[in-house]
Amino acid sequence: MSRTIIAFGLIAGLIIVVPMFTLLVISDPGSLGHSEIVGFSFMFLGFSLIFVGVKRFRDRALGGVIRFIPALLLGLGISAVATLVYIVGWEITLVLTDYAFLETYPAQALEAARAKGKSAAEVAKLAADMQSMMTWYRNPLLRMPMTAVEIFPVGLLVSLVAAGLLRNSRFLPMKVVQA
Repeated sequence: MSRTIIAFGLIAGLIIVVPMFTLLVISDPGSLGHSEIVGFSFMFLGFSLIFVGVKRFRDRALGGVIRFIPALLLGLGISAVATLVYIVGWEITLVLTDYAFLETYPAQALEAARAKGKSAAEVAKLAADMQSMMTWYRNPLLRMPMTAVEIFPVGLLVSLVAAGLLRNSRFLPMKVVQA
């Protein structure tokens, strides 16, 4: 089981990290308006390997039958490894971009608030909140758990769905090869 967790977790993490952070490194930091949609799309694509990993383990190691809790634990293990890859990838991206995120994110948030017609007082409060957030975000011991919270819930959701579906041996049954 641990081999499945590590292999599928690493692959899932790389599917999430490589395209997403390549876009962040090569693009203009101010042009990432839809990055959340793109980011979550890559997360769901990468975490689809949870389903593949649980099914493969069910079919190859367990003869086509798996219970909910073992399937969920397998999915959560894959999610945890992918989350670690994501955290490392984000830290590398911050270094490669010379921590540009710490400047561009607050600026984009303030510009979006102004574009929505927020009052000067609301924009000033947002600016103070952003400054406070970026101060503690500079600390990696605070930043890394926040980074994990961005991605792990997606893995949890996919793990629950995969475990719920694949516990039924009639759902995508194991193919028996006739000799």
